[in-house]
Amino acid sequence: MTEPWLWLVWAWAIAAVAFVGVWWFCHRIGNASHVDVAWAFFIGLGVILAAVMLDGVFQRRVWVAILGAVWALRLAWYLFKRVHGKEEDGRYAHMRRHYGEKAPLAFFVFFQIQAIFVVLFLMPMVAAMSFDGPVGWRLPVGIAIWLVAIGGEALADKQLADFKRDPANTGQVCKQGLWRYSRHPNYFFEWLHWFAYLAIGATFATSIGYAALLGPLVMGLFLVFVTGIPYTEMRAVQSKGEAYRQYQRETSAFFPWLPKRGERA
Repeated sequence: MTEPWLWLVWAWAIAAVAFVGVWWFCHRIGNASHVDVAWAFFIGLGVILAAVMLDGVFQRRVWVAILGAVWALRLAWYLFKRVHGKEEDGRYAHMRRHYGEKAPLAFFVFFQIQAIFVVLFLMPMVAAMSFDGPVGWRLPVGIAIWLVAIGGEALADKQLADFKRDPANTGQVCKQGLWRYSRHPNYFFEWLHWFAYLAIGATFATSIGYAALLGPLVMGLFLVFVTGIPYTEMRAVQSKGEAYRQYQRETSAFFPWLPKRGERA
């Protein structure tokens, strides 16, 4: 078996090589959006390999591999359907315009950063697998958190997709279902998902145990302050104007909560 930290170094090296191939593919087709699909897919593949190669209680390793792989591969499939056959995502189109002739090099560096992020988000799963304490109550609690999180995210995605499919809602703001209580319920449940690994195998007796904290911490920072809410809301305001600004004033940005009094049914 392989030590967790050594395995993560190997995982980074393999991911770095794999993202060279992803970069070449995206460069050939002139669309960088597929990097998001690759990022999620490589996490799913990585957690399966970790379960095979690492030490730890067998039952815990199997369950973490199942939960992590299902989450990652579901996300990869969702992202693939969103980008396949579509124009390049606005973030990457802007990046391509900004760097001009240097765009291929800029994307190469960006893709290599994604290899680091793959390892960063594998760390909580590896930490949970490597915990050698008794399974006990931790595993069912972690599975329960995972089920609530994945179910909530899937429901939020479905509610938004159903809303967008109705031509009568063109240009309108979705305030149905979970979207009435949070402007980004899908992001909230995505963040909640990472607490499953924290519950299953967090231990602060070893250095790798602290890595379990990285899931909710780093994902929360990314969703709330970096690539999630800021960019999504900027585009929403551009496309929906005052209707979305009103939605911002009335509805919690992240944590589900009752809308302000004037908006309650």
